[in-house]
Amino acid sequence: MEELPKAYDPQGIEDRLYKEWEAKGHFHAKPDPKKKPYSIVIPPPNITGILHMGHALNDTLQDILIRFKRMQGFEAEWMPGTDHAGIATQNVVERKLAKEGKKRQDLGREKFIEEVWKWREEYGSTIIRQLKKLGCSCDWERTRFTMDEGLSDAVLDVFIKLYEKGLIYRGNYIINWCPRCQTALSDEESQHRDVDGMLYHIKYPIKAAKDSFVIVATTRPETMLGDVAIAVNPKDKRYKDLKGKAVMLPLVGRELKIIFDPIVDLKFGTGALKVTPAHDPVDFELGRKHNLEQINVMNDDASINSLGGDYEGLDRFEAREAILEDLKARGLFIKSEPHRHAVGHCYRCHTMVEPRLSPQWFVKMKPLAKPAIDAVKKGKIKFYPERWTKVYLDWMTNIRDWCISRQIWWGHRIPVYYCKGCKDGEGIIVSKAKPEKCPKCGSADIAQDPDVLDTWFSSWLWPFSTFGWPKETPELKYFYPTNALVTAQEIIFFWVARMIMAGIEFRGAIPFKDVYIHGTVRDITGTKMSKSLGNVIDPLDMIAKYGTDALRFSIISITAQGQDVFLSEGKFELGRNFANKLWNASRFILMNLKEDEVKADLCVFFKGAKLSLPDKWILSRFYSTLSYVTECLDEYKFNEAANSIYEFIWHEFCDWYIEIAKVTISEKSSQVILYKVLEKSLRMLHPIMPFVTDEIWRKLPREKTGADSIMIESWPHVQKEMISKDAESKMKELIEIIVAIRNIRSVWNIDPQTSVEAIMNVHEGGIEKLLRENEGFIKRTARVSSLKIGKISKPAGAAASVVGRVEIYIPLEGLIDLAKERTRLKKEEDRINHEIRSISARLKDKNFTLKAPKEVVEKQAARKDELVSQLEKLKSNLEQI
Repeated sequence: MEELPKAYDPQGIEDRLYKEWEAKGHFHAKPDPKKKPYSIVIPPPNITGILHMGHALNDTLQDILIRFKRMQGFEAEWMPGTDHAGIATQNVVERKLAKEGKKRQDLGREKFIEEVWKWREEYGSTIIRQLKKLGCSCDWERTRFTMDEGLSDAVLDVFIKLYEKGLIYRGNYIINWCPRCQTALSDEESQHRDVDGMLYHIKYPIKAAKDSFVIVATTRPETMLGDVAIAVNPKDKRYKDLKGKAVMLPLVGRELKIIFDPIVDLKFGTGALKVTPAHDPVDFELGRKHNLEQINVMNDDASINSLGGDYEGLDRFEAREAILEDLKARGLFIKSEPHRHAVGHCYRCHTMVEPRLSPQWFVKMKPLAKPAIDAVKKGKIKFYPERWTKVYLDWMTNIRDWCISRQIWWGHRIPVYYCKGCKDGEGIIVSKAKPEKCPKCGSADIAQDPDVLDTWFSSWLWPFSTFGWPKETPELKYFYPTNALVTAQEIIFFWVARMIMAGIEFRGAIPFKDVYIHGTVRDITGTKMSKSLGNVIDPLDMIAKYGTDALRFSIISITAQGQDVFLSEGKFELGRNFANKLWNASRFILMNLKEDEVKADLCVFFKGAKLSLPDKWILSRFYSTLSYVTECLDEYKFNEAANSIYEFIWHEFCDWYIEIAKVTISEKSSQVILYKVLEKSLRMLHPIMPFVTDEIWRKLPREKTGADSIMIESWPHVQKEMISKDAESKMKELIEIIVAIRNIRSVWNIDPQTSVEAIMNVHEGGIEKLLRENEGFIKRTARVSSLKIGKISKPAGAAASVVGRVEIYIPLEGLIDLAKERTRLKKEEDRINHEIRSISARLKDKNFTLKAPKEVVEKQAARKDELVSQLEKLKSNLEQI
């Protein structure tokens, strides 16, 4: 039996173990008809990504599930891979080129894409290496990439299927346009946030009516260059005289008709709406309804184009200022007022999005959404926590068509070709490969659509494309549908909902049964972590400082189901201390184990041996904990599982049973139980803390099961016959009594080495019997020299405590100087009273409560409560002597 080193050194263990696990193929799974499958697909991180705390949480949760199910005997497959991240990756490579003084246009499309592939080869696997550092037991042999050959084929296949079904179409619609990335964005990619803007009031002269105007309020005066009408509500009495009239567009001189439509909000601004169909979604619908012209006045970079007259070439915000100045000069500007409103921003570069008329490709979503709504309503797919079900259903019920075309070069090129020999709109060919000639007119003058598909168009196929679809592979048949998806709330719409729709549409089956939505990782103040705020905690730094297991355990133990995580570096000390506690306890047990004594079947041993109350108690507590942990992991209550294990190992096994067993360690029962509980506890903890548990487990004397690592050992079975609520209840009473005696010793500053006399006043036969049967145990663990049990009155000058059915008295005479102790306690009482008065005065002072930070005020209130509690205990102690 090999001894454990004195101290646990994660840095010297983790890389060695991980390389061995990977080399031996312990992460790999394959179809096995003898075993039940369990599969998870990783939310593929972007190839531009580096490990952050969100990944650390998300991937630790998945690794816990996959290790847990692997140990339960499932053929457990965790499919890894990365996403090509069209816009993000193109931005990164463009910035790299910019440092060299180049633009992508200088290289041309093919050469630029070559540069992106080179970048991907060099940096794209960084996140994979970091996930390995986190201990992720992914099936790396199957690693996929959203632009690898198989997945690219799946993307083209899906586009063609949907096009032929009439669910993909091309249309000229208002879309979200990013002037920085110069591409369309889906509604989900245009993230709205509140901004402090202005509402500008402008006069529009009524045609042929001197000094008569319609006043319009707008937040974007630069778009007035594309105005084609003014709209008012037919119920708005202010404008009833405008029927049949027209207004003149300021600065441009174009005649605008006045239209009446109930969609106009009477309460917003002046109730008169400028209509710009090419630059606003509401105006676009008004334009279609009233057959209005569409005038697009912006270039791709949001500068004003030739239709903007004198303002051509100006950036949109420069044009805004110039237009306002010109309006003021002509007496057509009335006022501006602050106006807070939600504005879309690009999810990648955070540039303010410009609503813009543009020809794009769309997917009709309503037909795809219906069966995906039904699947959740019927309980085929469950969300954890359950509240996300409503969020999903609300969005799906109101789903809009998905804009899938992007005006960038990196991504899956849209498989649409245009024949230049055919009339506009007639020569469209949808094909996986470029046709040699047009099937309609025979022309060879064919060009492919320059756009690429939205990144999410490949990601929504991830649960089945990664297993080989559109081919019917053995892996696809065995591992699909997957069992669970673990992801963040931000991508419920981007990804989760779309995967459900795709799975049902193309596989005829839901892609996963459970969706676990975890919270957001925030700093200790509740602020979301971001580089710009400087509040980021790097998981790799924490791993280097505390170890991977410490990071994993800490972040899981403080993450309640679906709640946000509030993190500071100090939180990781919890996991480090737990790893050290486990290591030291294991080292003590290993140093005292007799290998020949512990090789026993626990069930057989349990039936034949005469076990003490502590023996029965620790076995019952272990199996009760194991049962609860198993239930928690099945229900995605990860923090409850982690904290239950922590409580058992630290506060029951280490603090109590090992201490008790130090006296009886030579006895066979202590030997067997110490070994068995340790070995099974390591297996129970392994999914959460894989490294320290495997390193200790390998040093234990073991039966030859064929397993060379704890990760391929079986999950412990719950032995219900060893769970004894009677033993747990009795031991709980004894522990509370011992703790009460220890507390008395602490309160009265009795030397830890000094034995005390203890008196137990009892009035029930059952508790008296329990105390007498365990008299030696109480004396030993509480340092009691003399223990009296019975119906005994409290002696004078004794400290007292009540525990359940027992009154405990500890005579203090001879142990402390009573007069001196009274003086000390009186001084302490005066000090506490003084501090309470001081804090109370501060909390009554409005200058303090209104001006001081909220957390400072709360801290003072909490301190006062704590002092009041201390004062009550102190008064009780004074009364006792």
